[in-house]
Amino acid sequence: MFLDENFMLSTRTAQRLYRDVAAGQPIIDYHCHLSAKEIYEDRRFENLTRVWLEGDHYKWRLMRSFGIEERYITGEAEDKQKFLKWVEAVETAIGNPLYHWSHLELKNYFDYRGSISRENAEQIWQIGEQKLAREDFSARNLILRSGVEVLCTTDDPADSLEWHEKLRESDFKVKVLPSFRPDRALGIEKADYSTYLERLGSIKSFADLKEALKKRLEEFTALGCRVSDHGMDAVPFVPASEAEIESIFQKRLAGEMPTVKEQKQFKTALLLFLGAQYAQRNMVMQLHFGVMRDLNERIYAALGADAGIDAIGDAVSMKDLAAFLNALDVQGALPKTILYSLNPQDNAGIVSVMGAFQTSEARGKLQQGSAWWFNDHKQGMRAQLSTLAAEGHLAAFVGMLTDSRSFLSYARHEYFRRILCDVIGEWVESGEYPCDEALLRKIIRGICYENAKNYFDF
Repeated sequence: MFLDENFMLSTRTAQRLYRDVAAGQPIIDYHCHLSAKEIYEDRRFENLTRVWLEGDHYKWRLMRSFGIEERYITGEAEDKQKFLKWVEAVETAIGNPLYHWSHLELKNYFDYRGSISRENAEQIWQIGEQKLAREDFSARNLILRSGVEVLCTTDDPADSLEWHEKLRESDFKVKVLPSFRPDRALGIEKADYSTYLERLGSIKSFADLKEALKKRLEEFTALGCRVSDHGMDAVPFVPASEAEIESIFQKRLAGEMPTVKEQKQFKTALLLFLGAQYAQRNMVMQLHFGVMRDLNERIYAALGADAGIDAIGDAVSMKDLAAFLNALDVQGALPKTILYSLNPQDNAGIVSVMGAFQTSEARGKLQQGSAWWFNDHKQGMRAQLSTLAAEGHLAAFVGMLTDSRSFLSYARHEYFRRILCDVIGEWVESGEYPCDEALLRKIIRGICYENAKNYFDF
């Protein structure tokens, strides 16, 4: 039966592991895009459109794929009209993880166990209005209801962090910590780069830039920051001397655009500096790559970034990735690192490269990130888990994250945990691993919760 207690659990072992172990584990959400301001202010949501569709470019893409007009997606249509169009799109989205996530969200937060369809749309809308009118459906309460212990937002070095400061002084039980996301400081090719630098301070040299970022790192870590994050199309590795980097930086300050090679040299130098800074502070460095962003000029001009117009990029150079990690390692400055590629062709390469740099400093010091973005569906998650198990050590994996702007997205942890238990259950029942209850419980608890708690030093 659809979405019953054994949803996605095909063996008795999987069902037992999920029910008795995985389902009850707290959540460490070490990478998300929730707003610290909305958490502090304990935002209330007027209706399902606001809590479900607002800012969710996953859903926007699905609606466009179904031929729905933009006015019902990001345009001027009324909230209920947008909701009804979403229902129209999702009711036949068989095989898409959004179909499962949406039903899990309705089940977990609104106690609705029916199917999403045009026939049931009015009932779902009314249930949403009734529940969201209650005080226990505010942003903070949705986080608490999800069993979250720690969540890490995504913050630019130039951000003030005022909301994190206020949250730290509040009575909210969940740790809400900033993450250091310096993409704009690395974006020397961007048209507004000089304007951005002004937000960081008086930057007249590459040394000034490094000092400004170092100062901001100190302010981030003072508020509990344990994680950095970088989004890029590929990991660059084109070394250059300090003099060459300074020349490139001065060229950009003068309004001249550096060549592609010079851009890579600059980014390599700044990433190496930041990696060493993270290592000094026992921070985790996250590298997200293999993505092409903002492909549709028309939509980008109207909506800007994160509008659902990104795609899987080419497989990255494992040679460059290895050289970058090695350059930090030889200095004794390689931090704990999580590697995510949007291109599933990179799975085996990532696990094999990171295996060359593992040490006793941390269990799974280098991690393959969970199946990300266009891969966080059943097939993608199973592929990532299987590759990591075959080439690395699955039991050291730090598990799932939301990478989301939605307060309902914690249902994705249930989705991941069910798939994890199903994969391991299959291995046990096929005789590939013993049915040792104590060991199996240890593995599942670790991947769902304990590994992340220890790895990030929470």
